[in-house]
Amino acid sequence: MTDTPTFVLLAEAPFSFAIIATVLIGVATGLLVYFGRSYYWMAIDWVERDFADKLWRMHIRTNRLRGYLVLWSWALVTLFIGFWLFAGSVAFALLSSVILFCGPYYLVRRMAERHRERIEEQLADSMVSMASAVKAGLSLAQAMEVLAEQSPRPIKAEFTRIVGEYEMGKPLDRTLEEANQRLRSENFALFSAALLASRESGGRLNETVERIAISVREMQRLERKVTSETAMARRSAVYMALAPLFILVLYYFVDPQAVGRLFVTVPGQLVLVAAVVLNIVAYLWARVILNPDI
Repeated sequence: MTDTPTFVLLAEAPFSFAIIATVLIGVATGLLVYFGRSYYWMAIDWVERDFADKLWRMHIRTNRLRGYLVLWSWALVTLFIGFWLFAGSVAFALLSSVILFCGPYYLVRRMAERHRERIEEQLADSMVSMASAVKAGLSLAQAMEVLAEQSPRPIKAEFTRIVGEYEMGKPLDRTLEEANQRLRSENFALFSAALLASRESGGRLNETVERIAISVREMQRLERKVTSETAMARRSAVYMALAPLFILVLYYFVDPQAVGRLFVTVPGQLVLVAAVVLNIVAYLWARVILNPDI
């Protein structure tokens, strides 16, 4: 009986280790899913409530949200394992998973914030239109119907919903309170408070709404002034965030071996991950500092 050559054993060893590692990872993943399923569904419930609140404010349906969140979670696990096994980098696996996890949060939050800002911009004109409708002799409900028909989007959707719920029998104060919860706007809260106060105690609603509209327009004028004065600084923040990538590409043509070691060695990968994280944090910090809050 002949002995197996040494080079054959050495060639088969990595393949055997890969099979054993794959089996162990699969077993560990299965055990983690089995024993951690309660915590997994708790996390899904928490994320679903947070996303549903923001999407509800934008009038976006959330009936399939849970299924999308489950697919999203499995995409995170697949991305992490893929980078770990095929790229051989735990650091890149963690970074890509964190970016994929935080990316949808950031996008949905920005969408909700942009939706609120557009409503704030249109609110003053809607107040003036309501004051004109009331001055022309229309009742409060009729003036709301005029706003629901003639206002631009997205505030048109809010007035349409308020009028629809009111016509279905829901009290006006409750519809306005729910609108305040959706919009979370101080100006709209002041506007709804003026409507309810005039409805309960009487008074000249058109004059009250016009005064509120003047105040809102003045604050919007100041916000636009601050935004225009900080436009160059915000643009510089974007350039500074993109500068490290541009420098890395340029340095690759100067010393490709040194740049390559950043991707294939563990210290280099840690340096890249730290640079990406600090760059993202600096950009978000700059956005917070330069965001006008009047």
